[in-house]
Amino acid sequence: MSSGPQGQARGRIDAQPELIEVELARTALLIIDMQRDFLEPGGFGETLGNDVSLLKRAVEPIRSLLTRARQTGMLVVHTREGHRADLSDAPRAKLERGKPSARIGDMGPMGRILVRGEPGHDIIPELYPERGEPVVDKPGKGAFYATELQLILSTRGIENLIVCGVTTEVCVHTTVREGNDRGYRCIVPADCCASYFPEFHQAGLAMIRAQGGIFGWVTDSVRVLRALG
Repeated sequence: MSSGPQGQARGRIDAQPELIEVELARTALLIIDMQRDFLEPGGFGETLGNDVSLLKRAVEPIRSLLTRARQTGMLVVHTREGHRADLSDAPRAKLERGKPSARIGDMGPMGRILVRGEPGHDIIPELYPERGEPVVDKPGKGAFYATELQLILSTRGIENLIVCGVTTEVCVHTTVREGNDRGYRCIVPADCCASYFPEFHQAGLAMIRAQGGIFGWVTDSVRVLRALG
């Protein structure tokens, strides 16, 4: 960690395709969809036939970054994918897609699946938001679509996003693409993301850092922690 020309704290993050230096006061930790419905048995992830235990590997690395971010006063934003109780914000094409054992809105062991306010929709205890940390509820895959995320970030003068969560190739990747198009520098710690399909995880990260970092930078939690001092 170093200081910029006006004394602002800056972090130099060793990443691919190249080192990136960021002003820490303009950097936010964005944690995508670490919800019970995706990570615990009986939730939406399992209804699709996935081994939800594969996502658990991201929990501890995320927790280490979350702890450090809170210590440094960095803005932390959490997201949750889910829908209104009447499903009026859930497109028919999404509701009818595939052949899960239970669909969005059906009753499961953690309440109605992917419905806001139900136990399964909430964030896992290990990463639960503290008071004052914004929680963005989103109806789609990307965290910017139909949400107030950009307003939250612009109000705080954020320019850089450390993006973590699940799944790498779906909600994380969509959010990174959205953020990139909006001018944010997106930094993805690989061990702070996970997928039901390890090969998709690797491919998703490769696409982010390809062609000189076409969507962003890829690193790991150890290197980010080092940059945060």
